[in-house]
Amino acid sequence: MDIDIDLKPDFKLEQTFPTAIRASIVEKGELKKHLVGAYFQNIPKDNVTELAAIPYQIAGDHGFMKIDFLSLKLLAIFESKEEVLKYARTEPNWKNLARKSFVEKLFHISAHYDTVSRVKPTSILELADVLTLIRPGKMILLDKYLKNKKAVRPELYTKRSPSDLRKSHAIAYATNVVINMNLLEEQEI
Repeated sequence: MDIDIDLKPDFKLEQTFPTAIRASIVEKGELKKHLVGAYFQNIPKDNVTELAAIPYQIAGDHGFMKIDFLSLKLLAIFESKEEVLKYARTEPNWKNLARKSFVEKLFHISAHYDTVSRVKPTSILELADVLTLIRPGKMILLDKYLKNKKAVRPELYTKRSPSDLRKSHAIAYATNVVINMNLLEEQEI
């Protein structure tokens, strides 16, 4: 299991949490640093690399929980949590998603206007569905989804590949897109 936390790009894990143990990944037989993951539990450390001795892919099987600290440029413009919440809680003008020039400026979906224009999302859940549908293994569900969204959703959020999104991740990303939409609309007015 892991938890993802979106932070401003200038966040430095080692400075903020000096006792955290960096997660690891095995690549070509070598233990390498996971780009964004860390453990706050007493996970065994490799004596040479100082990284978690158990690669993140199997650490969860041993009861360890990884926290991923993700850099999100969108957050760099905000000065306070209240500001972020204001844009997250404001209902966006969903009609803007019908404009290709608008979608092309949005976080995560900028290259997926065709899917956005077919789904025509009008809620965070439908936007989360779009974010899940654009994953390589889920695009095959688009026509089925358009016929019956509720029936396809359980299949849409079944994780079969590392690139598949869990529903909680998709909703978090969709919320970031809503923030992005509200900021863009404010700039256009």
